[in-house]
Amino acid sequence: MTCSIFKAICIVLTSSLFFMLTGCDKRDKITKLQQLDGKEFAVPTGTVADKLVLSKFPNAKFKYFNSALDSVLAVKSGKADAAAYDEPILKNIAAKNSGLSVLPEMITIDNYGFAVQPDKQELKKSIDLVVSELKKSGAYDAMKLRWLPKSGSPAAMPEIKSSGSKGVLKLGTAAVTEPFSFMDGSQKIVGLDIEIAALVAQKLDMKLEIVNMDFGAMIPALLAGKVDMIGACITITEERAKKVLFSEPYYAGGIAALVKE
Repeated sequence: MTCSIFKAICIVLTSSLFFMLTGCDKRDKITKLQQLDGKEFAVPTGTVADKLVLSKFPNAKFKYFNSALDSVLAVKSGKADAAAYDEPILKNIAAKNSGLSVLPEMITIDNYGFAVQPDKQELKKSIDLVVSELKKSGAYDAMKLRWLPKSGSPAAMPEIKSSGSKGVLKLGTAAVTEPFSFMDGSQKIVGLDIEIAALVAQKLDMKLEIVNMDFGAMIPALLAGKVDMIGACITITEERAKKVLFSEPYYAGGIAALVKE
């Protein structure tokens, strides 16, 4: 074999190896939402995130994963261009995983709220009053910083006491929606929704009882009278509002896109 042929073979083999190692995961750098048209999204199975993405990007492609975290890790490893899911949950994951960011432009814009039975107008008013007072005093901004820090994990939930002299307020939640409702290191259910619910119970002089359940079971449990109110990053929709009475929105979010920085 001549020297020139040997060199040519080496170049081909080296190039092939390079593309095998890097070509499959090579993706465009994304800095704007418009760049995601026709790209590949990682989304959690069983959610409507893919349908909402298609409403914005009809040419989008999808890969499905068991959870929002798995979807985010797929982006980090180069298996997808972006992850699509609820903005605060993606922000929470990005804060604990370097090299990732949530694009400021939203795919869809939604409001989150608590829900009560249609005839529980007074309870709805109490929830609205607590949220309004928190926002007016500036305490709500402090809560958001506690539960949605720019980096790291959420801070510890403050202790909120109530004598409970007027009975029990049952909150139905799905403790898998960090930072709204989740288990902390001591297996206690905490989160932004839990803190607001505890303040509602305090205002009503009631003891808060948390009932953890699957997300899809919350509205049926509420309508069956098993709980008094529900909250866990629940999007206010017209369809849901036909069955339950929503509080005023306490958080404006929606479906966002998470990408590599």
